Amino acid sequence: MGSSPIIGFSIHLGTVAPTDTGSIPPWVSTGHAIPVLVEPKTSGEPYWSGWALAGDSRATAVASHDGVTVLLAGELYHRAELGSVVGETADGLSDAELLLACWLRYGPSGLRLCNGRFAAVVAENDSVVVATDHAGTIPLYLRTRPDGVDVATEAKVLAEGAGDSFPAPGTEPAPGLTGVRRVQAGTAVTLVPGSTVAEAARTWRPPHHRLIVSPDEAMNRVADVLDKAVRTRLGGPHDPVTAVLSGGIDSSSVVALASGGGRPVRTISLGTDIGDEFAAARVVAEHLGTRHHEFRCSSEELVRQLPWAVAAAEIVDAEVLEYLLPLVVLYRMVPNEGTRIVTGYGADIPLGGMHRTTERLHSLDEVIAFDMGTFDGLNELSPVLGSMAGHWTTHPFWDRDVLDLLTALEPGLKRRDGRDKWVLREAMRELLPTATVTRPKLGIHEGSGTSSAWSQLLRRVGVAESDLASVKTAMAAVFHRRTVREQEPPGEVSFDDVLDEVMSEQNLAVTR
Repeated sequence: MGSSPIIGFSIHLGTVAPTDTGSIPPWVSTGHAIPVLVEPKTSGEPYWSGWALAGDSRATAVASHDGVTVLLAGELYHRAELGSVVGETADGLSDAELLLACWLRYGPSGLRLCNGRFAAVVAENDSVVVATDHAGTIPLYLRTRPDGVDVATEAKVLAEGAGDSFPAPGTEPAPGLTGVRRVQAGTAVTLVPGSTVAEAARTWRPPHHRLIVSPDEAMNRVADVLDKAVRTRLGGPHDPVTAVLSGGIDSSSVVALASGGGRPVRTISLGTDIGDEFAAARVVAEHLGTRHHEFRCSSEELVRQLPWAVAAAEIVDAEVLEYLLPLVVLYRMVPNEGTRIVTGYGADIPLGGMHRTTERLHSLDEVIAFDMGTFDGLNELSPVLGSMAGHWTTHPFWDRDVLDLLTALEPGLKRRDGRDKWVLREAMRELLPTATVTRPKLGIHEGSGTSSAWSQLLRRVGVAESDLASVKTAMAAVFHRRTVREQEPPGEVSFDDVLDEVMSEQNLAVTR
């Protein structure tokens, strides 16, 4: 494994400086100035993974002009459009330089123009603005101090700090960490380091209105906006493309659009001894002519990698961890560090795909509105899920323009003729096999058997059915404490030891 950057730095009176190396765990070494780059001191797997890949020129960028300094972690997806409004040729600018030009023209409101996957810090005069993209797909955390503020894209970087941060608007407490606060999705927080002066501005909110358009127009608009979102994430016309493929409509749509124009695409799928979707994925791979690879691990091995999922996502929600675990395991199995991986993750939220049994349209729209209002903080799209294995991930369904359209479409276009995600299925009908278009929804955690695997392992050691949920929740909290708060490398966290600890705390007997 090679090095991968992590954004971690201190801000004092509007200046940006590297994080004090004393706050970096002893098993990693630091290098460069901004951002701090970390890599393992030994030949073992890196724990401090950060948000991007070393050597990815679009993922790490700093720009300064006229007393303004911009640090951008991530990438912008509508570079040409931004260039047109700031009067610059985007091709000659880094993403940070493009954001800086936007800032110099529009000020903080320029962040409302940005469609990308990024976390940004802008230092100007005696203030600093910390901002997330529209969906917070690169989490951003901060800890305020009497003389400044520390900012990082992984909460664990700030875990050892002292004191409580003041509750700056636009932030909320990070789970399990005293004094660390998370910047909310689609939010720009202006701070004056060393003081309690702060204000927050929203740069994006999920639409609450609904569009009434004809089915044909809806299908065309969905196909067009998703096609653009996929193309802007693929790099140059000859750059290699790797895509996660389950054989469901979401991942298959992304692969079909990525394959357009004859671009070679490699597809990857994960299965276990309990379940897989290999047959469905092969149908799509053969239809589109991708180079397809199947990865399989035992269900027990998959579940025992939960510490890696917790360390990457930095959450304690056991149900969400079950969704993320198959992806974390798949990313760790993919060879060739430095791979850009595109996924179909996230379509279920704006299209209501998780609510297959919700029959009435008004009820479907209510749960979609609720899900779109409560996704923040789950870190389902955090790049650390992939960068822990040395890969950069991107998710076209959570492109800002795609989200705006899919969320706003009236629910009768999402549930129609007894089928979920109807508009997406019809929009992709000419590109995909009929069997794929009509295939019922199956979550990646369901297809790989993740949920049943964790439950089966717990049942095997004597956990009663009624205690499964509480044991899973408690285990997630312990994994979080050890890998995030106490900064223990996840490869050294024993699943069995954590299970024993939880069972003892809940007065449950372990039978092995």
